[in-house]
Amino acid sequence: MGALKIGSGHPIVVQSMTNTDTHDIRRTLRQINQLTAAGCELVRVAVPDQAAIPALKEIIAHAPVPIIADIHFDYRLALEGMKAGAAGIRINPGNIGGKEKVSRIIDMARDKGVCIRLGVNAGSLEKDLREGARRKGQAGAMVASALRHIAFFEKKKFANLKISLKSSDVRQSVLAYQLLAQKVDYPFHLGITEAGTLVSGAVKSALGIGLLLYQGIGDTLRVSLTADPREEIKVAYEILRSLGLRRRGIEIISCPTCGRCQIDLFPLAQRVEKAVQRYTEPLKVAIMGCVVNGPGEARDADVGIAGGKGLGLLFAKGQQLRKVEEKDLFQSLLGEIEKTIQEKN
Repeated sequence: MGALKIGSGHPIVVQSMTNTDTHDIRRTLRQINQLTAAGCELVRVAVPDQAAIPALKEIIAHAPVPIIADIHFDYRLALEGMKAGAAGIRINPGNIGGKEKVSRIIDMARDKGVCIRLGVNAGSLEKDLREGARRKGQAGAMVASALRHIAFFEKKKFANLKISLKSSDVRQSVLAYQLLAQKVDYPFHLGITEAGTLVSGAVKSALGIGLLLYQGIGDTLRVSLTADPREEIKVAYEILRSLGLRRRGIEIISCPTCGRCQIDLFPLAQRVEKAVQRYTEPLKVAIMGCVVNGPGEARDADVGIAGGKGLGLLFAKGQQLRKVEEKDLFQSLLGEIEKTIQEKN
């Protein structure tokens, strides 16, 4: 997709979507830049009407990452979005208005080398599949919808596709992707749609997306949250890092504390987490509260502290450096993090 490679063994791509009014070029570009700074590699922008097309063209011209035009209902918006320079378009063929209109989209996408994402959503299945979804579950109906559309695209000899099968039901989403993965070999875009607010949405997304990635299914992903889109990027990288698939930024290892903890760990961990958000270099930092697991975790991290009574032991590269009084732990830890990053570079 543009210079960005998806599928075929390439790193899993993290994407998000703007929630600004696309007509507001300045605000939309500001959010795209914020997302890019957070690690987003692909941004989807809603194209609700023809009036948004000039804005989309301007956004694409100044965006630091490839832009996907998100299209529903009006096939002409897809055509205009591609003319505006979109690297990809997202459509649900079931609501575009028939095969003739989809054919027009395919023809232009082929001419311009634009990737099409076929997005099947449980909330907008074709009428003839809805009853089956109610009786037998969403997964089978979503797969049937996807296969129907894929067959049409293949008949048109168009294979520059990504596929998504999204539901707010984690189990149905996972099952749908598993079933379709047995039948086709296209890149999959993963997500749990309408997952919810920050905590509940992160949990549902981590379960659904994580289960699929662990099975080797998935090439791009979006964590859908009712929150600042930058939170989606944080959660996405945490999912990838937890599975050993990608590392970006500083990973904080910290304990939940217990009665043995003799330093005020919670505010220290929160303060460090906020301070290191600007770093993109992969680094593991341990912030531990007592002598049970603390020294081991701190020693295994790139940088770490293990708390004692009103103090902490500072570690770096597996070596204990010195004792630090509690009031100096934040600055000492931050200084050692910065030093370690400089040495790596």
